[in-house]
Amino acid sequence: MMDRCDDDVGNCNSCNDCGGKSCNHNDASNVQRSVHLPGQDNTFDDDCCDHHDSNELIVEREPVDFLNLFQRRKKEGGFTRVCAPMVRYSKVAFRNVVRRHGVDVVFTPMIVADTFSKSDRARQADFSSAPSEGPLVAQFAASNAHEFASACALISPFVDAVDLNCGCPQKWAMGDCLGAHLVTRPELIADMIKAARGTRELTNKPVSIKIRLCPGKNRDKDTVELCRRAEKCGAEWITIHGRTYKERKSTPHFDVIKLVKDSVQVPIIANGNVYCLKDAQDIASWTNADGIMSARGMLQNPALFDDAIFSNGNNDCKYCPLEVVEEYVKEALRCGTLTTIMHHHLIYMTEHQLSRSDRNEFNRLTSTAGIIEFLHDRFGIFQE
Repeated sequence: MMDRCDDDVGNCNSCNDCGGKSCNHNDASNVQRSVHLPGQDNTFDDDCCDHHDSNELIVEREPVDFLNLFQRRKKEGGFTRVCAPMVRYSKVAFRNVVRRHGVDVVFTPMIVADTFSKSDRARQADFSSAPSEGPLVAQFAASNAHEFASACALISPFVDAVDLNCGCPQKWAMGDCLGAHLVTRPELIADMIKAARGTRELTNKPVSIKIRLCPGKNRDKDTVELCRRAEKCGAEWITIHGRTYKERKSTPHFDVIKLVKDSVQVPIIANGNVYCLKDAQDIASWTNADGIMSARGMLQNPALFDDAIFSNGNNDCKYCPLEVVEEYVKEALRCGTLTTIMHHHLIYMTEHQLSRSDRNEFNRLTSTAGIIEFLHDRFGIFQE
């Protein structure tokens, strides 16, 4: 396994705040499915992914009442369970599996809005969806209001909400005025929220933002003011990763998340250090957050939020149940997931169940047949 920082994984090989420029948005070799926008060649499994021909009338998805979802989970004494946006990992097969195991809301990988709007190839590489998916949120990185609104308009028929990434700490993103750079420019965040909300195609679709904490000595005050401003401009909810862009392995500042929660009316999703169901429960209790988002924890165990599996004191979520490993492989094969993507998922899911020598052997595998044979030999799954 590559070293990772906390629960920030997947994107740019280090964080769940971004889409990963190093992964090359235009490289079709990284794609699980083509984008499902009109006017493109589509050759997909109808069961797994939406597809539309150029003459097809797009039927708008039924609106999802996210506020009602947040409120209902709170009344039930719990919290909304969210799977983080992770490049290469937040694909259809993985989203289908986590949704079966207690996740309420899933995100796409982060998509660079400018590239998405201008390039068919980028759209094919960056986005896929399934007919039954929902609630599904598309996350974009953008540096101006026009490119964000344009990308949101394109993707709107195929998702239930759109999200602006204001948290990627990677140097390439900061240098391009994307991601966490935006928290130093709250007026630009406000402009982008308003532009997206003013787009005709998004009339019934919520706009949200995902941020890191503001940097500097006025961290707490500036973060609260940023969130208040986003709320005033129409952000329907705000996800907060409890670190600044400079902080990677430190304990998240859950006190700041609580401060924001106490200062705004919109729902708050807390993100950071969620590795098991008890972590999520504790963070929800500490912060009073309406939702909890997990990244690396979900990669290690897609059933992390499954009460039926991890209840009654069983909180050892780092060990992914073998039936979930098998379930993911079958779903990945059904959806046509690339072997490399499936393999990366399985490296995470089996990390704590294999010896070092077995991990080294498993990491070197390159074929689907070899992966399945290894899992059968080591764990006795795939008996049929």
